[in-house]
Amino acid sequence: MAYRHIEVSPVAGALGAEIAGMDLTEPFGNDVFSELHDAFMEHLVLFFRGQTITPAQHVAFARRFGEIDPNPFVRPLELETLPDQPEVLNIVKDASDLSINFGGLWHHDVSHRERPNLGSVLVAREVPKAGGDTLWANQYLAYDTLSEGLKATLETMKAVHSTVRDLNDDQLAANYGVAKDTVNFESVRRAEDKSEKIENVHPVVRTHPETGRKCLFVNRSFTQRFDGWTREESLPLLDYLWVHGARPEFTVRWRWRAGDAALWDNRCTMHNAVNDYAGQRRVMNRVAIHGDRPH
Repeated sequence: MAYRHIEVSPVAGALGAEIAGMDLTEPFGNDVFSELHDAFMEHLVLFFRGQTITPAQHVAFARRFGEIDPNPFVRPLELETLPDQPEVLNIVKDASDLSINFGGLWHHDVSHRERPNLGSVLVAREVPKAGGDTLWANQYLAYDTLSEGLKATLETMKAVHSTVRDLNDDQLAANYGVAKDTVNFESVRRAEDKSEKIENVHPVVRTHPETGRKCLFVNRSFTQRFDGWTREESLPLLDYLWVHGARPEFTVRWRWRAGDAALWDNRCTMHNAVNDYAGQRRVMNRVAIHGDRPH
């Protein structure tokens, strides 16, 4: 695709592109937005290096893509929004914090809700000297590479997405991909104990409302079982789909610098914040965008 107003450079073969020629502190017109939206649909995750946007500008940029969604996890996970900008979630992991980091497993954001997010804009404020990368996985490719037999099986299936999980420490450690003795699960359990149960049923294969393409829509964080199945019956196939959806060839990995911004499509990607920066501080600001009910 040819672009006249922005520079679009793919970052990986599966998804992701770096956008140059844009200063997000400056307003931009519909012609630029049209190209930006085209790049968003094509590459699924857009990266902007070295931005100096304020929290208000952060919100304004996200609002170009849809209605802002105040994050539902603020209280249960004891996270805070910025006091003068309540739409901005302030995600802080201090050097002394040994808990699971926010978003530290493959997931679609808030897929337990009736309307999961369209996407989010994440801005790096403070980053470790090394580590703290984020990965995204293309769920169009995850669907496209399934066998025709499995596609036919999944076509009419639905899955239950819920905030409430009944997992022991071994299962939590497996979900987060960490050794059980390397983290403190107390904060995770405290969050889950305080969480209001929110549960919705969504198709296992959803159709993107803008591109019309099919993509896999199950994730390890919120998908508990297939609708009409027990969890024990569901887990073997769910585990296969979770692992398949995060195959390395479907992914892009972004190494953050302070001031970087990323916009991603939550409808057709999963993401995972890597927890490999113990003893270092990381501060990220996130603004989420309302989506539609998956179909």
